[in-house]
Amino acid sequence: MTEKEYNDCVNLYADNVFRFIIKNIRHEDDARDIVQTAFEKMWRNRGSVETDKSKSYLFTIAYNQMIDHIRKSQRVSLKEDFSSDVRVLEQPPHQMKKTLQEALNRLNETQRSLVMLKDYEGYSYEEIGKITGLNESQVKVYLHRARVALKNYLVSPENVM
Repeated sequence: MTEKEYNDCVNLYADNVFRFIIKNIRHEDDARDIVQTAFEKMWRNRGSVETDKSKSYLFTIAYNQMIDHIRKSQRVSLKEDFSSDVRVLEQPPHQMKKTLQEALNRLNETQRSLVMLKDYEGYSYEEIGKITGLNESQVKVYLHRARVALKNYLVSPENVM
């Protein structure tokens, strides 16, 4: 990968990678750090990166950085007790986006990442498998379970819009 190809990659994919990371970790500064680290690693390894596979390579690095960050954060910070009994009984009619975000937040990190890669970024099952280190069958099963969990949350009487 040449310097120009690297710069083109930055211009093409920086926003997509940032959007993917911010949707998963929901902390802007950490997301920026992860994206910057991913591009830095790609720059250091640009000699071995094929230009036509740069997007997949970049998302793989960013995904792995995100998982490392999440694991580190869980070790360092105290876990807050989450009460699943807290429910919203009334919602204004235009809260669909907020409700969908809440549903995504209830998924575990793997499920949320799979939904984001497939439904937001449009990757194939094979590409998602390469990015996450899962095989294609695992991607399909985990993604199906994530979608079922989303559906169950979204159609529950408390959340129906």
